[in-house]
Amino acid sequence: MLRSLRFAALFGGLILSASALAVDIDAASYGYPLTNPFEATIATTPPDLRPELPLDDDIDQADRSVTLRPERAFELPDNFWPVKKLTYRIATQDKAAPLIFLIAGTGARYDSSLNEYLKKLYYKAGYHVVQLSSPTSFDFMSAASRFATPGITKDDAEDMYRVMQAVRAQNPKLPVTDYYLTGYSLGALDAAFVAHLDETRRSFNFKKVLLLNPPVNLYTSITNLDRLVQTEVKGITNTTTFYELVLNKLTRYFQQKGYIDLNDALLYDFQQSKQHLSNEQMAMLIGTSFRFSAADIAFTSDLINRRGLITPPKTPITEGTSLSPYFKRALQCDFDCYITEQVIPMWRARTDGGSLLQLIDQVSLYALKDYLHDSPKIAVMHNADDVILGPGDLGFLRKTFGDRLTVYPLGGHCGNLNYRVNSDAMLEFFRG
Repeated sequence: MLRSLRFAALFGGLILSASALAVDIDAASYGYPLTNPFEATIATTPPDLRPELPLDDDIDQADRSVTLRPERAFELPDNFWPVKKLTYRIATQDKAAPLIFLIAGTGARYDSSLNEYLKKLYYKAGYHVVQLSSPTSFDFMSAASRFATPGITKDDAEDMYRVMQAVRAQNPKLPVTDYYLTGYSLGALDAAFVAHLDETRRSFNFKKVLLLNPPVNLYTSITNLDRLVQTEVKGITNTTTFYELVLNKLTRYFQQKGYIDLNDALLYDFQQSKQHLSNEQMAMLIGTSFRFSAADIAFTSDLINRRGLITPPKTPITEGTSLSPYFKRALQCDFDCYITEQVIPMWRARTDGGSLLQLIDQVSLYALKDYLHDSPKIAVMHNADDVILGPGDLGFLRKTFGDRLTVYPLGGHCGNLNYRVNSDAMLEFFRG
């Protein structure tokens, strides 16, 4: 039987921080088995410790598309036709129910694995669920973003809000009792800004909002992830790349198992084998994944806005055009490069100046400090060992959210979201 966080804090082995009253989960009573934050980020939770979820065939769901037609200085290239409409996924109950919006993390589409997990979790609990792509995803930038330069969180939230309104307008007969909102990683930061926007727009009057592993200082988080790519990895030489090293490990792993089983438990099982990745290799893998997201964002933003930083403005891009040369160029631009070359110039052109520090404050949770402090409907769940946090970030969350912050001792970045203890707490928060 589920217990409230307050009850658990008194009787379940949790420790309350006397200064800010945040709920700090005791490591001994928590029971999450992965103590390495890199491993938790990659492998997530052992399958037998995850909640039971419905199969896709047991969910009444569909992919639908909305047309936003954002006003821009340039029209999308012809080869963007598949994403001139924004696709989302909606799962509906057969009766009146609350509806929860899910916002994906950096570069992720609406059907990312974490969004799919959250959909199943909340659908089983009786919610209508709408899965939305991140404002940093290729499809959202193409179909829904007015500036196609994600990173100005207030702008991203306004674009997301328009999408949510369009989704509701497209499903007028869906019986909704209340609206809820959640997001993970960068999607959690977006959710905070969307909730703040809704306080004045009042289209949804969100009853509760849950932020899962949000970046506090966005610049700190992306700097932490960018640095992981610079990790020195043993075994990489002039003739052996990092990807070859990992591929060789996976090949030997499957040879030893005797078969290939590509399921969601693969990475956890792989990390328990003799071929497991070292700390340095895991750090590089996380950083590389993030670098690919940064390259995708930089390439798409440059192409849509005809900036000429990656793709020459007058070069025709058609369905038959090889994008490899441009993507290689984009991979050389990390998030700091993207912010410096594309975000800041656009921001300064619209605001008549401003320093990098001012921009950092405006796009991070700092900008909403008073609102977040005073809003009882917003809560945060985070991990003490999350690789995206920097010095002072947890302190800010404690002072801002008080007992609406739950700090788990382990889990890395979003690695414990599919742990039964976490899933029970997420459901309990929305049930109130």
